[in-house]
Amino acid sequence: MAKTRPGIPTKTKTGKRDLESYTIRGTNKIVRVGDCVLMRPSDTGKPPYVARIEKIESDARNNVKSAHTIEGKCIVHSFKNYTKLENVGAEDYYCRFEYKAASGGFTPDRVAVYCKCEMPYNPDDLMVQCEGCKDWYHPACVGMTIEEAKKLEHFVCTECSSDDDIKRTQNGFSSSPAADVKVEPKRRKR
Repeated sequence: MAKTRPGIPTKTKTGKRDLESYTIRGTNKIVRVGDCVLMRPSDTGKPPYVARIEKIESDARNNVKSAHTIEGKCIVHSFKNYTKLENVGAEDYYCRFEYKAASGGFTPDRVAVYCKCEMPYNPDDLMVQCEGCKDWYHPACVGMTIEEAKKLEHFVCTECSSDDDIKRTQNGFSSSPAADVKVEPKRRKR
């Protein structure tokens, strides 16, 4: 492919040309090749999905294909970097896996799961830690609301409470006199 000067589009197929950037309609946000965006799915009942811009191509009338489906720009962080963010904005997302085209595999090839639901850790969801077994649980999976979980002083899962014959507290949840319950409120959304 021929070298081009910055800002000058590259001609491709007849009447089509590659663009270096595109301004999202109705906004002042500019997307470039390599940026991540939120795309509107064809099924209106589904939420937007994240995609990486690989190519921006316009036709002879300067229309950019699929441009109308771009809802906005977003930032995709590695899972490790995402968990270190102090404030998570609406445009912040994370990717747990990286695809390696050469091997056809993902890195990492597996992740730890938690709770009764056996889901991977989600830094945006509140979890409580059992003082007995040290496992982590989603409040809904152990029959409580997020508000109730935030108010807990102690938490012992049903498995540990039945093993140790720990008495239930007046709020109906398992309790232990040991130490304060570890509740993980995640970062605040901006």
